Order: sequence, then C-alpha cells, then structure tokens
Amino acid sequence: TTTTTTTRGARGRRDGGGARRGGGHRARRTVVTRAGGEFSFAKLASVLKKKTQSDIDRVFKGTSKTREKLGMVNDVLALWRLEDFDETLDELEETLLGVDFGPGVAGKVVDGVRARVENGEVKTAEQVREALKASIVDVLTSVGDSQVIGLNENEGEPSVILVVGVNGGGKTTTLGKLSHRFAESGAKVMMVPGDTFRAAAAEQLATWAERTGAIMSDSPPNTKPGAVCFKAVDEACAMGGIDIVLADTSGRLHNNSALMDELIGVKKAITKRMPSAPHEVLLVLDGTTGLNMLNQARVFGEAVGVTGIILTKLDGTARGGAVVSVVDELGIPVKFVGVGEGMQDLQTFDPKSFVDALFPDA
Repeated sequence: TTTTTTTRGARGRRDGGGARRGGGHRARRTVVTRAGGEFSFAKLASVLKKKTQSDIDRVFKGTSKTREKLGMVNDVLALWRLEDFDETLDELEETLLGVDFGPGVAGKVVDGVRARVENGEVKTAEQVREALKASIVDVLTSVGDSQVIGLNENEGEPSVILVVGVNGGGKTTTLGKLSHRFAESGAKVMMVPGDTFRAAAAEQLATWAERTGAIMSDSPPNTKPGAVCFKAVDEACAMGGIDIVLADTSGRLHNNSALMDELIGVKKAITKRMPSAPHEVLLVLDGTTGLNMLNQARVFGEAVGVTGIILTKLDGTARGGAVVSVVDELGIPVKFVGVGEGMQDLQTFDPKSFVDALFPDA
C-alpha cells in the first residue's frame, strides 16, 4: 500500500531565535508502507500521536509536584468576584510565578484571560480557570506541532536526529527511550555513541540498543565525536534499511565556549556527509532546573539550531511552568517529556494533556 505524508527536511528548521529558516518548506511524498508492520512515516506519526489512558496517567502522575503548588489557583478562584477581577488575576499571576512561569509568559497568559473577562466572554470562576488553561495551551501550540518529527525528504536515506544537552540531563537514557518509541513504529534505528568523553556512555548506549532492537554504529576508540557521527551516517547510508539515526553527544556546559564549538563541529560533520541532516536537533533539558534551563536553551539554540525540546525528570520537580517560558521566549516546541524511569515514560508532548495535568480538579 502507499501513504502520502508530509515530511520536513533541513530547510524548514528553526534557527536559535525561533525563526523558520527558508520559510518552513514542506514537501509531500509518497511512502511505501511495507507488509509485516514495518516502518512508514504514516505509522510513525500514528504511534507518536496515539495516547492511551496509561500514557495520560503517566503524565498526570509525573506532574504531581507542580500540580500541588498550582492548587493555589483553586484557593484564589474561590474568592472570585467579577467586580474585583483585576486583583484576582494579579494573584493568579503570582501563583504561576511560583511554579517557574517566567514573568514575561505569566503576564502574557494572564493578559489573555483579562482580555476575555473585559469583553464579557468570561464571567465565572470556572470560566476563568478554563480560560487560564486555554491561554497556556495557546502559548505551547503557537510555535508549531509538538507531535511532528522532522524526517528526511530524500528517498533511500535515513533521518538523522542529533541529541544535545548539558551534563546530567539524561541524554543517553533519553536516546534509548527514543529508540523504543521509534521501534514501536517498525523503524530500524542506528544509535551513535557520540559521547566520547564519558567512558561508560558507549556501553550504556549499547545496552539500550540491545533492549530496543537497534544497532550500534561502529566507533573505534580515540575517535573525535565529529568523525564518529560522520562515519555513522556514512555507514547507515551504505547499509541501507536504516530508517533513523540517533546521535548521542557529550554533555557540556552551555557556558563553555570550546565545548560548544566542538558541538557545532559535530553538526557540521553530519551535514558534510548528508547536506539535509540533521533533520532534528533535540535539546534535553532537566525539568528540575526550572528557569535556569532558559539560558541553556538559548545558547544551544544559537549554536546548533535546536528544533525541539525533550523535558526530562518532570516527575521530580514543582517547577513545570519553566518549560512554558522556554517555548514562549525561544519559539521552540517541546517534542517529548520524561515522567519516570521506565522505557514507556518518555511521552510525546501533548500541550492540552500537559496543561490539564498541571491543574488540580476544581
């Protein structure tokens, strides 16, 4: 059978400031869906968008600490009086600041509610609550579809995804969980041990490859990370049948210019072998760092053109609002959230489900 799907190549990616390069070009192509449940772009899209009740429960459980702090919203709205709405909305803004919504985005979200109150659209406490949630969803969806993954437009070539981030954010584990998600769609995944600084990284990645049915690229010892990634893409193209290349990188502090320059070199090495690649540059951010993640995202975005965010360790923090600030200020969508240690705990980011999970029942 054949399926027509929309894919994105390098020309539609965001730069570090959130702008679309080349006008967000999209191409339509026909993909042959192979028998036996093998990989197709349409099947990948279906797998990423599918939400079971257990998926929703995982996100709900993983946002419990933030939700507990946002319980103050109910306390504030219990005193709602339309004639005193400005005072109540100011208190709601303070509540958002308490879970690391930045001042800019907290003001924007509440101003969206204020406009609906002033035009008579919102009158009751419950309507205010729903308007607040809708305003946050608007911020998260304004930068593009979180459930679309950049894929290679060129027939017969793999899609290359570069995963970057600071030390301790959980990149290698996240790479393994990504491999599992892609394998669910029938994709043949190659994993690239581009973290050449951490001795155990390649071994850890190999364990994930075995667990998820991926293959490891050949990486001779004492090889520079750019050369490792170049060789892996070359190997994947020569082998054929590889659908997705997942490239790990060494964790690096965003304020270390030498290491950031090295990361730029890794991306250039990938592009040298395949001009349209990488098709996604995913930045792993540790949810427990709160608004500190904003500077990380800004620097990585400027250096390597981050196209999507993976927010990890969300289950360990009450600072879940920070991700809304990152999306708002940098124009980069969240693609996945990590809400636990299990292989199934890397969830495709659904803005509405996420916002519903953040707020306690009235």
